[in-house]
Amino acid sequence: MTAVDAVSIITAKRDGGELSDAQIDWVVDGFTKGTVADEQMAALAMAIVWRGMTRRETARWTNAMIASGRRMDFTDLPRPTVDKHSTGGVGDKITLPLAPLVAACGAAVPQLSGRGLGHTGGTLDKLEAIPGWRADVPVARMREILSDPGIGAVVCAAGADLAPADKRLYALRDVTGTVESIPLIASSIMSKKIAEGTAALVLDVKVGSGAFLKTLDGARELATAMVELGTDAGVRTVALLTAMDTPLGRTAGNALEVAESVEVLAGGGPADIVELTLTLAREMVAQAGLDIDPADALADGRAMDHWRAMVQAQGGDPDAPLPRAKHTEIVRAERDGVLTRLDAMAVGIATWRLGAGRARQGDPVQFGAGIEMHTKPGDSVTTGQPLLTLHTDTPQAFPGAFAALENSFTIGTAPPQQAPLILDRIAP
Repeated sequence: MTAVDAVSIITAKRDGGELSDAQIDWVVDGFTKGTVADEQMAALAMAIVWRGMTRRETARWTNAMIASGRRMDFTDLPRPTVDKHSTGGVGDKITLPLAPLVAACGAAVPQLSGRGLGHTGGTLDKLEAIPGWRADVPVARMREILSDPGIGAVVCAAGADLAPADKRLYALRDVTGTVESIPLIASSIMSKKIAEGTAALVLDVKVGSGAFLKTLDGARELATAMVELGTDAGVRTVALLTAMDTPLGRTAGNALEVAESVEVLAGGGPADIVELTLTLAREMVAQAGLDIDPADALADGRAMDHWRAMVQAQGGDPDAPLPRAKHTEIVRAERDGVLTRLDAMAVGIATWRLGAGRARQGDPVQFGAGIEMHTKPGDSVTTGQPLLTLHTDTPQAFPGAFAALENSFTIGTAPPQQAPLILDRIAP
């Protein structure tokens, strides 16, 4: 019989063993209840980082985290449910136009989102820039909104009772150097998405300098693990690997990104945002079993109607002016040429230092802070032309932001080779 106690479980994984279902269930439950100490779970997490987990172990670990809290159920809604998750990037505002667009196509979109930490922005922080908008939506109200054919989408914070084991474990991993584990990352993401109760899921796994995963191989490994977890749990799951060496769109920062999202819903906006929004929307609509082209719902204004209704349903005023920063500085081109590179990580760090992000969970953010990108790779520039405009309420933040942007862009003589936005697709 396999031993079921914290020390035996830690040593078994440390020595390269495969944990049993009983061991996994016991240790996750004990950690959630506080009978397994933080230092013991930290030791186990480090052993998992070094030794990994099999597909069976990862699936059982995910199920144990789901079982630590409540699992939502939307199977009785009058429309099919589908959600999207992004692993995070710079300028990644896609959820804002995407959720109402897919709702306009006839699906229900229960989008549980998070807040930004470090260089990656948070969807909830962006939406909270809209006056009156609230991230906390009771489940009963979620059901009302999702059932309403004029709305059909909710973007809100996950309740404390949704996979609480993951919340505790993530906080522990963040301070013990055990974040970089594909099984632990995959189970963290998928435990919340499966517990959310959606029938289908599209994953946007970012790859590149501004993403958590820098290499295509690493992103493909994570995407495959998450697709397997979703499939094993009965959730129709597909993943797209998308480029994140250059920021998405022409803005990074909360209110700036909201304004750009509204431009997309109005039929304009940057080409890369439109392309990725429509690509993900087509995947979501297909996973929901609907036969409709989202481009039509974007072109005829239905997506905008659903956006306005979605914002109003969560207390926001879609017509209210968005916050604007008090101070701006401009980065200008030092010579004529073609912008050949704009590093996403550098822009993300500068945006964070300007006040748009947070260093610790719970820190406040400036809704008006951020960066406008007047040029993107491939654009011609002339000496003195504005490349970037930096926005903040705290001018003392400018030096740190400028330091982050040093060597962040390159001006050459020939346009760069156009890199694809969609790098790969992972399906069961």
